[in-house]
Amino acid sequence: MASSYERELRAVLAGSPDGVRAVTRSCTELERARAMQVVQRPFLVVRAAGSGMDGSGDLLALRGDICFPIEVKTRADKKVYFSGQTEAQLEAMKDIGEKCELMPLYAHRLKGVRGDSWRIFRVDTSTLSGRLAALSKRIPTLPLTRTGKPHLDWDQGLPLHQFLGVVCRNSEDSGLSRIVSDALAIKVETETVVEAAPEPLPTWMQRFRV
Repeated sequence: MASSYERELRAVLAGSPDGVRAVTRSCTELERARAMQVVQRPFLVVRAAGSGMDGSGDLLALRGDICFPIEVKTRADKKVYFSGQTEAQLEAMKDIGEKCELMPLYAHRLKGVRGDSWRIFRVDTSTLSGRLAALSKRIPTLPLTRTGKPHLDWDQGLPLHQFLGVVCRNSEDSGLSRIVSDALAIKVETETVVEAAPEPLPTWMQRFRV
């Protein structure tokens, strides 16, 4: 059975306005505006069957240009270490990413925090190309412990609203979101300058006018 937090992320990625408003209730207007871009470019979000041991993650987000297997982790601690089953899940995610040229993601939700409580990480793979390769430069990989093992560190992840701003940005906007473009397009009323009439010449000078 899907957790409430998993359903929360699913609603956001599917472009539900109510879902986006729910997770950005305590965010700034700019953060909410970035997240709202997903309403215009939503994903088809499918819940994976089983425990994610096959590398599919908990959710599969699909759109015409990109696809992400997503493993959802919800904790009260900022750092999450993998061992046993969770370590096997990570290895399966990495393996499926390499074989299928996908970019598996981890979505880490921190409990009891205001603002954007979600952080996004990608599993480091070597077979990305095209749009995914370009996006990978904007999404941090899982950080490493002192012994070189991947783990989750909420402070080092990409906030969800920034992730949505990156993957849902319209290429026709030339790098600017529609909201920013609209703000720049506000018309400023120009003042009409009325030239003052020239002062009449003194009477003694009028005698010399041709």
